[in-house]
Amino acid sequence: MPELPEVETTRRGLAPVVENRSIQRAVVRHRGMRLPVPQGLEQRLAGARIEALTRRGKYLLFNCVPAQGKPGALIVHLGMSGRLWLVDSATAPQKHDHFDLVIDSGRVIRLRDPRRFGLVLWQPGDALAHPLLAAMGPEPLTADFDGPMLYRETRPRSAAIKLVIMDSHVVAGVGNIYANESLFRAGIDPRTPARRVSQARCARLAQEIKTVLGEAIDAGGSSLRDYVGSDGMAGHFQNRFFVYGRAGEPCMRCGTAIRELRQGQRATCYCPRCQNR
Repeated sequence: MPELPEVETTRRGLAPVVENRSIQRAVVRHRGMRLPVPQGLEQRLAGARIEALTRRGKYLLFNCVPAQGKPGALIVHLGMSGRLWLVDSATAPQKHDHFDLVIDSGRVIRLRDPRRFGLVLWQPGDALAHPLLAAMGPEPLTADFDGPMLYRETRPRSAAIKLVIMDSHVVAGVGNIYANESLFRAGIDPRTPARRVSQARCARLAQEIKTVLGEAIDAGGSSLRDYVGSDGMAGHFQNRFFVYGRAGEPCMRCGTAIRELRQGQRATCYCPRCQNR
């Protein structure tokens, strides 16, 4: 599943191509996504100017000024298996290519989503007012997210610390892969009740989340199955995993076998020796 680093990598690849460009047309081939693609979206986007491409959590926001009507944002989520990439206008769509934005340069931003768990929505006005975004916690790579903030948020919570840092109401966009890796680097057992994580350990964990996400963005994200960047190139942060996907293999720090369990229907990988606090 594309997580924050993959979405940010996609944003950085697309932004220079789409910002301050006009949309010639939008093409919807399949409206049956996780939520239906809105009727009339093609007409609303035709001729719109893309002022900026931003990100909130795992959502991409094409901030637009339509040819007619009020400004708003095209909100795109990549779902479980989606990717948003640049193709030439002559590139024929394939079976799972459900949505295109054709910009005035002739380039096409194409959404491929085999499982159709992604989203293509329109939000008039401020994109952050959309119900999917309005209640999100702070972005993890900003100063709004730090150790004291994480400590405050975890005091009333008895859920496992891994599930808490994956809760977008606490912090936006920390997905499963990077929660595993951050907890390993912080030396925290992912099963620990959040309210039992000390202030010092919250500070360490917040910093490791920032570090892991930053390194993953620099590496172009992690390519495990379907993900590639907007240029069609795979990321390579998966080559730096300490625990994720390494169950049964020796820990690269202490040699103990990595263990795996399920938390919130997701795989949790950890070292029972290095993460014993």
